[in-house]
Amino acid sequence: MEACSRAAVMHSSLQQPVWVKGSAFPLKGEVKLNGVKLWSVKPCKASQLEGSLVSGRPPSVSVPIPEMGGAGNNFADYGLGEADPEVRGIIDKEKERQFRSLELIASENFTSRAVMEAVGSCLTNKYSEGLPGKRYYGGNEYIDELEILCQERALAAFNLDGKQWGVNVQPLSGSPANFEVYTAVLNPHDRIMGLDLPHGGHLSHGFMTPKRRVSGTSIYFESMPYRLDESSGLVDYDMLEKTATLFRPKLIIAGASAYPRDFDYPRMRKIADAVGAFLMMDMAHISGLVAASVVANPFEYCDIVTTTTHKKRQMENEMQIFFDDFISIGLIKFNGNAFVQSLRGPRGGMIFFKKDPVLGVDLESAINNAVFPGLQGGPHNHTIGGLAVCLKHAKSPDFKAYQNKVVSNCRALASRLMELGYKLVSGGTDNHLVLVDLRPLGTDGARVEKILDMASITLNKNSVAGDKSALVPGGIRIGSPAMTTRGFSEKEFVTVADLINEGVQITLEAKRLVSGSKLQDFMKFVTSPEFPLIDKVLDLQRRVEALTIQYPLPGL
Repeated sequence: MEACSRAAVMHSSLQQPVWVKGSAFPLKGEVKLNGVKLWSVKPCKASQLEGSLVSGRPPSVSVPIPEMGGAGNNFADYGLGEADPEVRGIIDKEKERQFRSLELIASENFTSRAVMEAVGSCLTNKYSEGLPGKRYYGGNEYIDELEILCQERALAAFNLDGKQWGVNVQPLSGSPANFEVYTAVLNPHDRIMGLDLPHGGHLSHGFMTPKRRVSGTSIYFESMPYRLDESSGLVDYDMLEKTATLFRPKLIIAGASAYPRDFDYPRMRKIADAVGAFLMMDMAHISGLVAASVVANPFEYCDIVTTTTHKKRQMENEMQIFFDDFISIGLIKFNGNAFVQSLRGPRGGMIFFKKDPVLGVDLESAINNAVFPGLQGGPHNHTIGGLAVCLKHAKSPDFKAYQNKVVSNCRALASRLMELGYKLVSGGTDNHLVLVDLRPLGTDGARVEKILDMASITLNKNSVAGDKSALVPGGIRIGSPAMTTRGFSEKEFVTVADLINEGVQITLEAKRLVSGSKLQDFMKFVTSPEFPLIDKVLDLQRRVEALTIQYPLPGL
């Protein structure tokens, strides 16, 4: 079999010839600079490129296809491209979409090659119910070693003393982690208070409507939300204190999914103590910022802290070699430390807890038992492996530099949007996201999201305080982490604001042209072959993609 060229083989687990499909980066033929041939690129079979990432084998030019099983039960262990071209094709299309799009969803980032290798490793084969040293299956000596390492790195990432804090790294994601905390410290129908979903809170914090208990949390526990002061866009701590004094919750939850400001932890601690409540922080959106000390530290005031691990931004310096070749010939851009060294975690969760009893509860025992056997079975060891990898470099100077860049980029975005006349909830941002209130313009997040999606700008519609519908909310949420990972600076985020503004203007024009006031009328109109503004949308898309393809996509 003919060997693949340097460009195709280099870091083959990244499958670089896929993520640049259809872009300025050549997939085959000769790579030239000013007429000088630099190297040739020849296509490779999928099984050659997938060896490292899919099967855990080290990269090589040619990977033999082994046969498994005994007599009469043989099967070939093919790579994905040969075993299932249909799934391979879908993945390739998603890679292309990610490469060409402005990814601005605040809860998304780009995972590194190292994390993908761990998640796609043999760790997925092992069953490991229980905790290290207390498993219900044999053969877990190395799984124990891995989970202990992950726990140690998690505590170190947030500067926690292992004598005072413990951590469980087995939760499957953020919502399961939260429900495991509720199971640990509450009885059915105990009372909780979390930020209301339309005011920026999270579904798992107890959301319900007058007609329906939407979240499972509100089904099993009695939920009373606290809210924002709609005039300032900030949490109304005075009303939280008054409501808590009357409602007497057993648990108060800090944290949000669409709140651009920091929380006042000392004030929330005082309120919790006054009513005899546990104080928990769900820091899923800002855990990387917390680890880098870019925002306030919830561990100083909270009894329990939960987080997802796939929103967490970590740093690693392992992709420079591959991209140096292409930076040098101008095929991609590199903006200093931001570059593509962001190492974000796999899709999992963590629960941190104080080791000393709180309100008479041994949190360590209660939370560990709630995770297993209470609500989960065997942990996802491959996820824990990826999490250990992403936690490794949280103490590095580059990690903090990246987190500061996430915030400065978001502030540049916010400043430009306000210059353009947009109303931002709370008037700005302290973290990685901005929340734009579109109602003063006479439109909504659902319509704007659709037009921007057609132009390769990916963000999400989002409720703002005072909204009546979650399906047609009045705002959009915009985040800076993912494009900061790809190398955007403040300059590019100013451009991002201008591109979003163009999309909003197209939305307003489309809304004036459509016959019918319902959202479905608008969606049918803009997706029809006769949509009169399609040329404007396509022109915006062309300029968006001309920007994004200049910046590398890590891990893919």
